[in-house]
Amino acid sequence: MGDTIYSRLVQHPLLAGLPLGAIEGFVPGARDVEFGRGDLVLTEGAPAGTLFLLEHGKVALSTHAPGKGHLLVQTLGPGEVLGLSWLFPPFQWKFDARAIEPVTTIALEGAYVRAKLDEDPALGYEMLKRVMPVVLERLQQTRFRLLDLYGKAPADVSTHA
Repeated sequence: MGDTIYSRLVQHPLLAGLPLGAIEGFVPGARDVEFGRGDLVLTEGAPAGTLFLLEHGKVALSTHAPGKGHLLVQTLGPGEVLGLSWLFPPFQWKFDARAIEPVTTIALEGAYVRAKLDEDPALGYEMLKRVMPVVLERLQQTRFRLLDLYGKAPADVSTHA
């Protein structure tokens, strides 16, 4: 990849449109990271410290269901983000993630990014507005998988109060 990390950060959908100075401020906390097919990228319950901006390849998010094993929650690809737990205490991964094909990412050090967001509350708020829809999408995908796993939704609970 001939592009600099800065130019690639500017182009990633999560960061596109942020002030260029803010993106430039993330560069010292960024590095290229690659994963081979089958590599475990995140382990549910392990300490979370990195935001991965996916550039190439696909990653499967899964969660462990007692008695059922690992359940696929969502497949992520280029332009998406992996690893949101670095932003929220207790900073532990909520899913497993495994590369299902070779993956290239820009890895942003979570503590470094948090410090930058704390220094600039407007930037922090803007990043939360960008990250929260991703969090909600993951929650929705998990909900759909649970409905698939456990069958139809129960009757309207408001009538059973």
